[in-house]
Amino acid sequence: MQIKVKSDVLKNVVCDVYVVPMKGGSEELMSEAAALDPVCQGAATQLINSGEFSGKLNETSVLHLAGKARKLVLVGLGEGRNLTAEKVRQAAGTGMRAALKGKVSSVAMPLVCGDGLDAATCAQAMVEGAMLGAYRFDRLKSDAKTLELAEIILTVPQDLPTEGAQTGADKGVIMAEATMIARDLVNLPGNMMTPSHMADAARKIAAETGLTCEILEEADMKKLGMGALLGVSQGSSEPAKLIVLKHVGSAADDVLALVGKGLTFDSGGISLKPGEGMHLMKNDMSGGAAVLGAMQAIGHLKPERSVLGIVACSENLPSGTALKPGDVITAMNGKTIEILNTDAEGRLILADAVAYAHSLGAQRIVDAATLTGACGVALGPNIYSAIVANSDALVADIKQAAALTGERFWQMPGDDDYKELFKSTVADLQNTGGRLGGVMTGGLFIGEFSGGTPWAHLDIAPTAFTDKEKHYQGKGGTGVAVRTLAQLACL
Repeated sequence: MQIKVKSDVLKNVVCDVYVVPMKGGSEELMSEAAALDPVCQGAATQLINSGEFSGKLNETSVLHLAGKARKLVLVGLGEGRNLTAEKVRQAAGTGMRAALKGKVSSVAMPLVCGDGLDAATCAQAMVEGAMLGAYRFDRLKSDAKTLELAEIILTVPQDLPTEGAQTGADKGVIMAEATMIARDLVNLPGNMMTPSHMADAARKIAAETGLTCEILEEADMKKLGMGALLGVSQGSSEPAKLIVLKHVGSAADDVLALVGKGLTFDSGGISLKPGEGMHLMKNDMSGGAAVLGAMQAIGHLKPERSVLGIVACSENLPSGTALKPGDVITAMNGKTIEILNTDAEGRLILADAVAYAHSLGAQRIVDAATLTGACGVALGPNIYSAIVANSDALVADIKQAAALTGERFWQMPGDDDYKELFKSTVADLQNTGGRLGGVMTGGLFIGEFSGGTPWAHLDIAPTAFTDKEKHYQGKGGTGVAVRTLAQLACL
């Protein structure tokens, strides 16, 4: 798919579909509709006069044309003058999904800007929304058809220079492609996305972006004393992998570590999950997928700071060799852990991965994981992800990055009182603090292995996978946190 930025007006562009985001509010909407009338012989004005289209956010109407395009999709940006990049992103995604109903090879959209948003910001948001709205995962279907969309054309008013829009569009392509990589990894089933497959994906990303890649095998982990990661893996015949991707920036002494949970299938182990819905546990590597996607973007964006991308990859299966409730294991940093529930495994593999990030000299550590069902209970489905952290400054940076990407994060309390809940009577720690306060105890458990480094945990359990389509999100893996983590590296 090609993304083209043209200095032109929409009516001059030859394509299959025009997608036009429009602000709500009668006066402004009518002005925008009048500008479109030469394209659609007055149909846009009639549509709005009839009340069939009001411009509310993500509302769509489709007009069929007999001209340089055969279809015009109107999509709402919402009322008022509080236009945001996220509204632009959503409208572009919604419009693209409507445009692609039928055989479509080219789509043109006019650049939307104003209300304090510059051309680069709006172009990036439009390209991200359009590309992610066009995404679909059907490669495993025997009758899957290749997406026919070959180009997206972004038209820029002729009185504006195209340089800013081109810069934004280029960044939008990088961010969207990185997010789609993560979506692909999450959507693949467990037999096609094992720890070895994730390692192969990391090697491919490194080869394409110039990152360095190291894969630690189980023998390497044993030498490093990673008893937590190896403990989770010991019930599976698939070997664990620890992926380490490196971007070396000009600021070599400013190292950010992004750490992901790559649990490629989670049965719960001996503490077996219920059968209903277990097939979705292929997505328990969404945090690892987010880190791999973010590292692909970072490899292209080349920020000044150095970045480590570390993904702990394993399966969690029941067998004669699997961890048992009551077992005690020793993590890389020497802390002993009593296993109360083998289904609280993500924090175990992240314990060793975070400890390893600290040992490599990371000045800041951010981990991402589908860690707790409690997070969805607390924050609802597919709206907010949670943050648990030991550094308010790092949380502020994450929220600043998220404000640019449209992803939403809510900081949960991190008081030391919660740590009392996962103290063990036979070991240093136990791997669960019980049902109450699960988001905090699960996150703070991981923080015990950060070595005092500024650290933040992103619990993306409610946001990593969805069964509903909306704006630029289709069913399946969402790729959440990819763009925020990449943006964080560039602050």
